[in-house]
Amino acid sequence: MFTERTSVGLDVHARSVAAAAIDSVTGEMFHARLTPSYDHIRSWIADLPGPVAVTYEAGPTGFGLYRYLSEASIRCVVAAPSKLHKPAGDRVKTDARDALHLARLLRLDEVTSVSIPSVEQEAARDLVRAREDCRGDLMRARHRLSKLLLRHGIVYYGGQAWTGAHDRWLRTEAAPQLTSPATRMAFDADYDHVLTMQARRRRLDAAIEEMATASEFTPVVRRMCCLRGVSTLTGFGLAVEIGDWTRFTGNTIGSFVGLVPSEYSSGSSRAQGSITKTGNTHARR
Repeated sequence: MFTERTSVGLDVHARSVAAAAIDSVTGEMFHARLTPSYDHIRSWIADLPGPVAVTYEAGPTGFGLYRYLSEASIRCVVAAPSKLHKPAGDRVKTDARDALHLARLLRLDEVTSVSIPSVEQEAARDLVRAREDCRGDLMRARHRLSKLLLRHGIVYYGGQAWTGAHDRWLRTEAAPQLTSPATRMAFDADYDHVLTMQARRRRLDAAIEEMATASEFTPVVRRMCCLRGVSTLTGFGLAVEIGDWTRFTGNTIGSFVGLVPSEYSSGSSRAQGSITKTGNTHARR
């Protein structure tokens, strides 16, 4: 239950923070426009009638503010945006109104908090997501190179693409067929990009292998790798994205990663659709 005297809602953005507070004793409301500086936010909260509880929505600004306020002995709740109750008829949205709405929900104890990762878990997530971004960049680089050759009628028929044999074909057979200096320069640029992305992926894979063998996630990764088809990359990625597995059961983890069917049922009718695709995109992929 909510026990603090003042509830504070923060609508946090990259360059500004809209703040609203409600004093449950006097009913007085406080509004402010703050900078994203943690010290500025902390000093404004210190002037409010205490004790104080704070909430803000999870988003691209991360969990630094949560950790800073927690170290200052201020209870902070990072709200799950998809779980916030919003009036159906409300058609006016401003930062100040959002902050006040968060403060009211916190006062009513109607805020669903997200799971806060540790600093080590967040760093591991950054590494895994960097590898995922690298995979996407490599795929796009390969597509650009292959489509450049296709526009000039150069197609590889020697088996599976992007193998050692295909790489030799690119250098010894495909490249000499490009007679235009401008086209050859474009080919060299795309080919160099493919090599750069491959080298970057190897470095990230090596870093993930090293962290997976000596970190807090090692026991989970080893157990998951016992499953057929699960490699170190997959096991480590799931371990760092899901974090605390005890939060879920066999029935609830599917909804967390959006792998349950959507449903539209009323009365005696029941209709199920495609999967919801909500929740953690990285874990689902």
